[in-house]
Amino acid sequence: MPEFAVWYSPLKSAHIGLVIVSGGLFALRGALVLAGQSWAMARPWRMLSYGIDTLLLAAGVTLWVSLSLNPVASPWLGAKLLLLVLYVVLGSLALKRARAPAARRASYAGALMVYMFMASVALSHHPLGFMQPWWTHGD
Repeated sequence: MPEFAVWYSPLKSAHIGLVIVSGGLFALRGALVLAGQSWAMARPWRMLSYGIDTLLLAAGVTLWVSLSLNPVASPWLGAKLLLLVLYVVLGSLALKRARAPAARRASYAGALMVYMFMASVALSHHPLGFMQPWWTHGD
């Protein structure tokens, strides 16, 4: 574990930075797609997104394994992983799969809300994220 202690802080910082870059790129591309800018779905932008998300996933899994976290024993991690799946589905609908413009807009808004909620779960280490103080009355 002492060897990992040297890598923990840079790895966590990389993970956080990649979360911000990935979310920002999705928000930008989604807004451009909704504005009718087809170049936002061009191959270079998709490859950039895939690359960032691959690095993000690798950093997250490395932290998860290195810290011996278990999504069942750590409910916040389980919630975060379920939210990640929902975010990916909504993002896919927003960028390409939904046919109707209204469905794309709703999926885009939903994906952004899930992204923000997922970040609050990660920051609070609680499955209710930012809602935890209200839901549990601060307990």
